[in-house]
Amino acid sequence: MEKPKPLKTAFVTGATGLLGNNLVRELVARGVFVKALARSKAKGQQQFAGVKGVELVLGDMADVPAFSSELQACDVVFHTAAFFRDNFKGGSHWAELKRINVDGTRQLIERAYGAGIRRFVQTSSIAVLNGEPGVPMDETCLRDLADASDDYYRSKIMADQVVLAFLGAHPDMHASFVLPGWMWGPADIGPTSSGQFVNDVVLGKLPGLVPGSFSVVDARDVAKAQISAAERGQRGERYLAAGRHMTMQELVPLVGKIAGIRTPTRHLPFPLLYLLAAVQELYARATGKPILLSLATVRLMRKEAGRSHFNHTKSEQKLQLKFRPIEQTVADTLAWYRGNGWLPGVPTRTES
Repeated sequence: MEKPKPLKTAFVTGATGLLGNNLVRELVARGVFVKALARSKAKGQQQFAGVKGVELVLGDMADVPAFSSELQACDVVFHTAAFFRDNFKGGSHWAELKRINVDGTRQLIERAYGAGIRRFVQTSSIAVLNGEPGVPMDETCLRDLADASDDYYRSKIMADQVVLAFLGAHPDMHASFVLPGWMWGPADIGPTSSGQFVNDVVLGKLPGLVPGSFSVVDARDVAKAQISAAERGQRGERYLAAGRHMTMQELVPLVGKIAGIRTPTRHLPFPLLYLLAAVQELYARATGKPILLSLATVRLMRKEAGRSHFNHTKSEQKLQLKFRPIEQTVADTLAWYRGNGWLPGVPTRTES
């Protein structure tokens, strides 16, 4: 395929989210005009106040036809929107996961193609990969749909299959996939699970250290990977942007050190975690408020233990992907929350 033309106008779904807003900012900084899809006008205005080169598009991935006319005159779609609130609400949400993550993706790429767009970047996930615990995985280690650890994993696998099927039927369409790990970073107004985690740690709500490991990545680095995928990624190819392998025993003390607070040291066994999660789910149902720990999260931690080592050779070579130090990511995340009144105003410290 010949080298694509420079990006001029981009359509970004999930624009007010952690990845979406950092992607919008990176695009604008490069001179790209952005149509930013947001479900809430107020949240969109809050997120992009003072940012020039952004046009808010009100819409929801549950109803793609309602905003599809706005796809006209764009030359690329960055699809970052996804439903992932199982871990916050507890219970099962398969109908909504399928409607937004799977059916919404199908409608989006169909409408984008109909609007003349021929470049599409799908935000996939490390959830679509699988391997032996402790062994680094690359983009070829695909997870079988039958082995999906939870409904969110299942929806992400199916969403990628939708995009690949569309490519198979439309040889002139170009799409590639970026697979992020657990994203952290500033301007997480949702907040996502990482933002909620930071707040809970700093406010002393974390009862102890949970088992398991994670692959932590800065959303700003994922945003750059997305743009590189649009500019130089190969058709139908996957690119990892999973970040750095860390255990909770490493991550929590790091947050504490940078925040200047004491953090828990006791380890919480799985039986206790299941009990805590069950109690929190009852709380979520009664109040409708987000929770720190759901049964889905505990099951996921147990099944995915050790499966957070990733090999980024392909992305480093093909997309020139680089990761900033995790200490900087944590410091910037804390600084944003403190600067925006979420946390006590104690200055954060980066490691020397």
